[in-house]
Amino acid sequence: MNCLYLFLLLLFVIQSNGQLRFANYFSDNMVLQRAPQRAVVWGYGDTDVLTTLQMNNKIYKTQSETKVIEKLGASIWSVTLDAESDEGPFEVVVSQPLANGTLATISLKNVLYGDIWICSGQSNMQWAVSQVFNGSTEIANAGNYPKIRLFGVARVGSATPVEEIPSIGMKWSVASSGVVGNGYASAVCWMYGRMIHTALNGRPIGLINTSWGGTAIELWMPRQALTDCGITKKKKARKEIDQFEDMEKVAATNTELYNGMIYPFTRMVVTGAIWYQGESNSNYNRDKYVCTFSKMIQYWRQVWNTRTNGITNLQFPFGFVQLSTNRNSTSFAGGFPWIRWYQTFSVGFVPNNVVPNVFMAAAMDLRDDPGGIHPRTKTDVAYRLSRAGLAVAYGQQLEYQGPIVSNVVVSSATSSIEVTYTNVTAIEFRNPNGFEVCCEGASCTNDNPWLLVTAASKSSLSVTLPIPSSCASKTIYGIRYLWRETPCDFKQAAIYSSTDANLPSPPYMKVF
Repeated sequence: MNCLYLFLLLLFVIQSNGQLRFANYFSDNMVLQRAPQRAVVWGYGDTDVLTTLQMNNKIYKTQSETKVIEKLGASIWSVTLDAESDEGPFEVVVSQPLANGTLATISLKNVLYGDIWICSGQSNMQWAVSQVFNGSTEIANAGNYPKIRLFGVARVGSATPVEEIPSIGMKWSVASSGVVGNGYASAVCWMYGRMIHTALNGRPIGLINTSWGGTAIELWMPRQALTDCGITKKKKARKEIDQFEDMEKVAATNTELYNGMIYPFTRMVVTGAIWYQGESNSNYNRDKYVCTFSKMIQYWRQVWNTRTNGITNLQFPFGFVQLSTNRNSTSFAGGFPWIRWYQTFSVGFVPNNVVPNVFMAAAMDLRDDPGGIHPRTKTDVAYRLSRAGLAVAYGQQLEYQGPIVSNVVVSSATSSIEVTYTNVTAIEFRNPNGFEVCCEGASCTNDNPWLLVTAASKSSLSVTLPIPSSCASKTIYGIRYLWRETPCDFKQAAIYSSTDANLPSPPYMKVF
């Protein structure tokens, strides 16, 4: 009886183990990474057997792994394709031999070669196209971009890193009104992709939206990155701004969204990532954000590079949106200005030497009443981010940054402070507000001692600020610019590029 049981069990294992399939985020209509990088296609099948992949008149052969993944009863096979410049479309056919002498065959149809971008973060990345200004136009015109393909990850984390997505919200789909109008089509992700697609003369673009509203950065980081930043307590991340976040509560703890919503893609070769997050850290581990943000980028890059056998760029382009606005008031400072500053690694702008190959879109001037923490002005966000992406990720020679502060000089003789800018041919001086000065020494670490000052004059590349009379006999501690949660009305910051009116000077602080 025992022998018969073992025989039947063995027969069951032979028959059920190793069903040939692609990893669950591979499907028809997808995008594979184009040349000069080599794309990786992988999946599951029988153990230690010859696996054959055919595409574009080429045949690739590999042996599936000898290790059996117990939960699946199957082994991983993986094929690294030759670099491909032809965009396709192609059909990918994979086969494995069966015990009865026949072949198990699976295929992917209508596959394009292009650039793949990961889009992640919290609700301002998750925000759907239908929820933003001009969303109906974007949706109506989406069918004009069939070479843009979209994939949406359902909001499910994992206690440990997993090879496949726990739940798929939208499988790979050709851009259309129905697809872009779907709740899994991120507005920032879609418009960023559409703009670089157009600027790159119609190059295919694959967009993977893996975002979750109300999430702190700690949920998106691997365990080692948290340890590096001194965050060792496993704590359930909570919403810090519940009254503004119209999203479900996040039932996840540190690293769980990285494990379930990022890590699975690290077997896939990608071009880069864009990120819109920080609101939930404005009062939660705020002053650790330089570390958490830089370490998250570092480990994402390292893991992607390692798991694609060195193919994904170790310094792949990483773009982000600086925090936008919140309250419908310009008087409150709070944590947003600090997160904006820490997003630039306390430099004030990117790219910089702290973390290489990073680009950003400033958004602190895109106030939207009553949009609050979710400004619907995502077209401007995407414009600024795509300009930066085209310059940094693709090396295009174009203007993508607003004026950057190059020097600040305090003159006691003239009782003034001169702020000089670079990176533009000239500045547009839109209004004289947004500057602050502090002369109260150590007390300036708080917001109360800072004094608003109105710019007195400007030249082509500088602005002159008067020193307040109350600071006349004191040492100037520092100056700061746009240091408010909602620092100005819509596109009414003080300083913009004179040659691109949609590129503002980012927030700035200098302590002498």
